[in-house]
Amino acid sequence: MEIKAYIPGGELTDGEELVRDESAYHMYHQAQTGDPCLSFDVIRDQLGNDRSTYPHTAYLVAGTQAEKAHLNSIIVMKMSNLFSNCKDPSSDSESEDEDEEMPELKNEMISINGSVNRLRVSKIADKDVVACWCETGKVHLYDISPSLQSLEVTGQQKPLISKPLHTFTGHQIEGYAVDWSNLVPGRLASGDCKKNIHVWKLQDGGSWHVDQRPFTGHTDSVEDIQWSPNESNVFASCSVDSTIRIWDIRAVPNQACMLSKDAHSSDVNVISWNKKEPFILSGGDDGVINVWDLRQFKATSPVAKFKHHTGPITSVEWHPTDSTVFAASGADDQLTLWDLAVERNQEETSASVASAELAAIPPQLLFIHQGQKDIKELHWHPQISGTIISTALSGFNIFKTISV
Repeated sequence: MEIKAYIPGGELTDGEELVRDESAYHMYHQAQTGDPCLSFDVIRDQLGNDRSTYPHTAYLVAGTQAEKAHLNSIIVMKMSNLFSNCKDPSSDSESEDEDEEMPELKNEMISINGSVNRLRVSKIADKDVVACWCETGKVHLYDISPSLQSLEVTGQQKPLISKPLHTFTGHQIEGYAVDWSNLVPGRLASGDCKKNIHVWKLQDGGSWHVDQRPFTGHTDSVEDIQWSPNESNVFASCSVDSTIRIWDIRAVPNQACMLSKDAHSSDVNVISWNKKEPFILSGGDDGVINVWDLRQFKATSPVAKFKHHTGPITSVEWHPTDSTVFAASGADDQLTLWDLAVERNQEETSASVASAELAAIPPQLLFIHQGQKDIKELHWHPQISGTIISTALSGFNIFKTISV
């Protein structure tokens, strides 16, 4: 049987089928949560940074998209015994299989009314607090620390009853954009489908104050928000109006938009702010991924532009430590890994002339991950080197490739 690499977009002939190349992954696991999750976030843990020793453990929080509003939940998850899929050829494979434990998924559920559009988690003092955007038009804050503690207890536990720390109803319409500041504990921004953005501030005593005056400037739905990793008063947003805007919250809300850029030919769905370099990554309904240099933000063109995906971009995120590497996902059921530092050399160019398909692939494209249906969101694990988690209508994948 002939084995060859599949390039997305190509047609399969009779008798051909797509099979995952296990040698391309150091680790690959799947997980199911029942109802699909449109959004999730990785919870930082106390197990150390830059982890590379197997098996791994990961903690996540996700929000469901159930058929009926009252059946939705915030799911706090512990994925453990995430072993490497790479087998040691010198070992006895049969005895290994007999002794090998399966990965384990434990979860705690917090009931919530309405499907969860997006959520983000932040460590605030001794609490892990999740901000949850619901289709009901409300943004809730929940302390999920008790749920995390319950995951460490062996045996059957009573379901936890949790009330939100704070609920904001001022948007009056649903939304998707929400992000915590990594520089100011408890500072949050949320944006809605009516083009408004509100900034939350943690007060003495543990309560939140939300400025009722919206940050205005976008002319259509706000799709994503990212706080600056080094300027505590600055955040970026993107919108269906095709723009990316940079804001300074020290100004009055209706005058706080400092920069605006027409970034895509249609909706800008997602953005990611590089933690080490002055770059913002954007993905749009046009299937294009753009890299913007904030030092040249008013320039007419992005510093890099990639048109590989054949559907709208649904998620983008820079690698947590490598400032040239990023991941993206699209409605074309592809998750791609990229490295801006890679350039095509002359030998590769000459060798690929014979294959127009290969020649059309950007040299910066490192890896294409497939197998999930309708990928909604991805995140790098900030503490497990090179590990990506993605959610789709078909469930979760957690994997590490040989490329990053």
